[in-house]
Amino acid sequence: MKLNELTIKEARELLDNKKITAVDLVKDCLAAIKKKNKALNACLLVDEKKALEAAMAADNRMAQGEIGPLLGIPYLLKDNILVEGWRTTAASKMLKNYIASYDATVVARLNAAGAILLGKTNLDEFAHGASTETSFYGSTKNPWNTKYAPGGSSGGSAAAVIADLCLFAIGTDTGGSIRHPAAFCGVVGLKPTYGIASRYGLIAMTSSTDVPGPLAKTTADALEVFDVMAGHDVKDLTTSPIEKPNFLEDFKHFSLAGKRIGIVKEFMSDAVDEKIKEKIVEAIKVCEKLGATVTEIDLKHALYGVSVYYVITPSEVSSNLARYDGIRYGYSDDKVDNLAEQYLSSRSNGFGREVKRRIMLGTYALSAGYYDAYYLKAQKVRTLIIEDFKKAFASVDFLLGPTTPSTAFKLGEQINDPLKMYLEDIFLTPASLAGLPAVSVPAGLADGLPIGLQMISKPLNEGELLAAAGIISEALVGGRLRLK
Repeated sequence: MKLNELTIKEARELLDNKKITAVDLVKDCLAAIKKKNKALNACLLVDEKKALEAAMAADNRMAQGEIGPLLGIPYLLKDNILVEGWRTTAASKMLKNYIASYDATVVARLNAAGAILLGKTNLDEFAHGASTETSFYGSTKNPWNTKYAPGGSSGGSAAAVIADLCLFAIGTDTGGSIRHPAAFCGVVGLKPTYGIASRYGLIAMTSSTDVPGPLAKTTADALEVFDVMAGHDVKDLTTSPIEKPNFLEDFKHFSLAGKRIGIVKEFMSDAVDEKIKEKIVEAIKVCEKLGATVTEIDLKHALYGVSVYYVITPSEVSSNLARYDGIRYGYSDDKVDNLAEQYLSSRSNGFGREVKRRIMLGTYALSAGYYDAYYLKAQKVRTLIIEDFKKAFASVDFLLGPTTPSTAFKLGEQINDPLKMYLEDIFLTPASLAGLPAVSVPAGLADGLPIGLQMISKPLNEGELLAAAGIISEALVGGRLRLK
């Protein structure tokens, strides 16, 4: 086995026993990127020099007796997260020359822990999409079959993890953008509780649901990364000021015996592929065999989640993207006669089609005469979705169901059908709107493509959530899918 194919846990043991070095690990990852990325287009930027310098620094820290779960572990970062001195594009022409002037909090915490940044991963432009096809820099390909989409918007991060270009990656989840590609690529993708991981340094999309999170090879790896990321940040007032729970202890001492699992009735509709349903039924049997109680749960407003999300999200997008005027930063057309023309030309040429669509939808929803009919009503239904979850978690500990209605679709198959693309998030948006932790884990394969299983839990319960999902995934696929 090559070193880039290791899990964090496996690499940690070898590093701690002085059998390998961080430089060894980084070199194998860089070699894999050179070999595979041309076909996959998962990475937009790789800095070999900085990565090797960071690896040597990590080796020096370990030589001096320092220990830590991520010390010397190489990773990739979604390119809508700022790194000081690095180009950060959000996969958009608008930011093709933007150099970040500071580190995002998540990057600062990973740096402090000794994790080694290899480069930046591809995404849907400004994270608007479910296939990584809207990127200005071209589509990422699914490593299982390069004719298929990797999911989105964190498709580059998910593809990089399953292709062993790194040991873990960081993505962002607004309405499913970590969980969706995790399902399509067959890796673990965690959307944390809203407010437990800082958004400082993320390029804003939908500020009320945006959250950074890990994509990893196992749930144990995802937990180690998440635990480093999590915690209050004075630079982000939406982060929770309460003391961070002991997620690692929750994970370590967890048992499914006696737990109550809810199967969301609305998530097992006829729209779900039969092979995916079969895997969910298998998962239910695993839970029951291990002593859990399984009951059907009704989230009667959950399927309105997509409709609500695609009113609220464009509304917040139209506000957040208003700063890209071609003057302060971003793509600028200077062959114009006046300020109005510069705004129009810069935005028309700097933004892609999906970004412009969402800006227009959001501006319309917030406009006079339509605000009450769309945005305000969407927020009211959002409250109903939150109440449905509160009621459900009064009787169960976890909710279980499919991550997506089907396995990966072919590249180009849905790109010209926005409604079909938006419906990819049908099982994902409810947890995002409610700010709940949710994870997608591998549940098997169907016709050579991965199946994702989603679990949702109460706020700040990531330790138990990852433990429960890991136990089920272990029973279904041995805990980890590998490319053949």
